[in-house]
Amino acid sequence: MPLKKNLRQLLFWFLSLLLFVAVYQSMKGAERERQLPYSEFKQDLRDKKITKVTVRPDLIRGELKDGEKKVIFKTIPMTDPKLIEDMEAAGVGDFSAEADRGWIAGLVLNIGWILLFVLLWWFLFVKQAQMGGKQAMSFGKSKARLQDLKKSKTTFADVAGCDETKEELKDIVDYLKNPKKYQLLGGELPKGVLLYGPPGTGKTLLARAVAGEAGVPFFTSSGSEFVEMFVGVGASRVRDLFERAKKSAPAIVFVDELDAVGRSRFAGIGGGHDEREQTLNQILVELDGFEAKEGIILIGATNRPDVLDTALLRPGRFDRRINVPVPDIKGRIDILTVHTKKITLDPAADLSVIARHTPGFVGADLANIVNEAAILAAKREKKAVDMKDLEEAIEKMMAGPQRRSRIISEYEKKVVAYHEAGHTMVAKILPGCDPVHKVSIIPRGPALGYTLQLPVEDKYLTSKSEILNRLCVLLGGRAAEEMVFNEITTGAHDDLSKVSSYAQKMVLEFGMSEKVGPMCLKKDDSEVFLGRELTRPAGYSNETSRIVDEEIKRIVNECYVKAKAALSENRKALDAIAARLIENEVIDAVEISDIIAAAKAV
Repeated sequence: MPLKKNLRQLLFWFLSLLLFVAVYQSMKGAERERQLPYSEFKQDLRDKKITKVTVRPDLIRGELKDGEKKVIFKTIPMTDPKLIEDMEAAGVGDFSAEADRGWIAGLVLNIGWILLFVLLWWFLFVKQAQMGGKQAMSFGKSKARLQDLKKSKTTFADVAGCDETKEELKDIVDYLKNPKKYQLLGGELPKGVLLYGPPGTGKTLLARAVAGEAGVPFFTSSGSEFVEMFVGVGASRVRDLFERAKKSAPAIVFVDELDAVGRSRFAGIGGGHDEREQTLNQILVELDGFEAKEGIILIGATNRPDVLDTALLRPGRFDRRINVPVPDIKGRIDILTVHTKKITLDPAADLSVIARHTPGFVGADLANIVNEAAILAAKREKKAVDMKDLEEAIEKMMAGPQRRSRIISEYEKKVVAYHEAGHTMVAKILPGCDPVHKVSIIPRGPALGYTLQLPVEDKYLTSKSEILNRLCVLLGGRAAEEMVFNEITTGAHDDLSKVSSYAQKMVLEFGMSEKVGPMCLKKDDSEVFLGRELTRPAGYSNETSRIVDEEIKRIVNECYVKAKAALSENRKALDAIAARLIENEVIDAVEISDIIAAAKAV
């Protein structure tokens, strides 16, 4: 259809151009012709000035000499039987007759420019106004897209790392496939399913898998597509979306980033008639208006369930709220298995090792690691992606790309080497620290060096001693700089920021301070809305605030002293690791253990 429409428009403009050229040439020729009275024409004929004559029943055209130049003339003929004899007598060498063009040709030629103007006016103004009217009528139409399940069908086999979530959603699929089985027992189809969890965990992919498994139409939209500058447009689009879904029932309506329109409504001040609220109200009405047998399910996805309106979350609207968590080690292995099917993987590559090295990574992160590894292997002209490529991709994602082009002085290189050696030594000395996987002084991203620690297993609980030892490791770099160079640098800025954050959480959130006690003094981080409190008090007295500051400072100072003591007792191993870093720039876990063992043996 678009191709035919373009051809029609092209043909229209081509014919318009031809008509314009014809009219222009006709008018241009008419402007060059001299209008002669018939008497003057006869006189010029007797004076032998006429050189060429074309006779037509209604017009005589020709050429005459006016001194050195030729002039084209025209004249209206009169009844003159001797005209041919006069032309022969005057020696006109070229005279002929021309048939009458008829009244239709004359009419087209004379009013052609008028027709051209009318056509252009119609196309440029009337047609565009009609198209604008259609666009205006479609302004309130939903922009939701109906996914073609035949072209790209997603099933639960394409989703990994969230087995419990898939089990919850299989009930929805079974209901859509066999509704009568549930209706016989009085069961009703859930009206809404809310998928919530961190970004990249696969909420959109799960919604597509539900539609693919059930084999029903899948309407997908984003919350931001409903919100416009004009009040009422979003609500109109919501109505149109659900009308389309009802015509295709059973169907699934998926709204991504639901918090764009589902945030808590303002509470009174300034009124409640803005565009976003109108849209939310319409969604609430549509969910209430569903009948159990319509077979329409609204699936919403959000990263921020805490900001959604309470009316949206009540039973009868979003009946099921399903958490899509960060995958554990088994889930990461499954996700990596799915994504590595798309690339050529070295048979020796062990995905369980990669999964163990990526705690806290979500599906999108793991997909990116596999893709980056494939790119690295292609750049190195390898035939398959191996473990080295995958590990390099992990480091690139965690610390940024290598910046070997950055030139640093020998002194700064030595400072960076001792800084990273300080982190490494403290992590090796203190118990409960994550094992050091690799140490490098090659700049990556904004960092001049990095110490990569990878946990052996996923942890869901962290003890107080483990947090304190983690603070000691973070402070180990600054402690090594001060101990070796009697000077401190700005290189520990990021470490100090993390240390301060951890210490604050220990005192304010985790109740790990003896003076403050088992209390949570964390401020409410939820957003401020009109009609609610515009200022939030700290929730505790100035005296408590002073104690909190003292406790945070005490924890940080004690960890710093502990880190310096550990490095002082193992100065030979610290010097040996720093020297090896200056020499090789990168050392791995095995080499670190060998260096420390050799230093202790001396």
